[in-house]
Amino acid sequence: MEKLLKYKVSLPGIKGFARFYLLKPTTSLYSFHKLMRADMDFPQDQTVVFKAVDALGEAMARFSDIKNLGKGTIDRVSAALCRKEGWDHFVYFYDTINRKSVLVDFVEETVGEEGVYPMQLEAEAKGPNPIEFERGYVAMEDMPDDKRRRLLKGDEDDDEDVDEDDEEMDDDEDEIVSEEEEFDEDEM
Repeated sequence: MEKLLKYKVSLPGIKGFARFYLLKPTTSLYSFHKLMRADMDFPQDQTVVFKAVDALGEAMARFSDIKNLGKGTIDRVSAALCRKEGWDHFVYFYDTINRKSVLVDFVEETVGEEGVYPMQLEAEAKGPNPIEFERGYVAMEDMPDDKRRRLLKGDEDDDEDVDEDDEEMDDDEDEIVSEEEEFDEDEM
């Protein structure tokens, strides 16, 4: 049996998405990045950043694939070092140009069979890849209670509901635009 570290990848505010990974303590953030990029169809040609954050979301350290941002590059930082330093929560920017990210959180130390790591725990995966959420996918558990009940009963939305949904989407788009305008480069 071999000591392993379990991590969860999630999207902020979305219950319908999760990925779990097992890493050896010697696994670099670069190897972890390559696996996540392949598993979740992240862009291949992007600079990436792991931003270690504390419980309040304040940056503790940043790691990039192209430049040392003070604590090393992702090919030189191992999962064991992250645990030792208390870097258990990350915002992983998989597309820094468009500020797209997922949350990466340490879950637990565990043991597993000898094998090839890092690896995704496919049996624990939930929801489609993050790009689908950007395209408007909404998981059942993320729907408002009334809409979820209607879908479970088999009721179809009438045209009135569709118009209301379109108005809500327009409001959401306005919120997204204002959030983008408030972007602070220190976020990464």
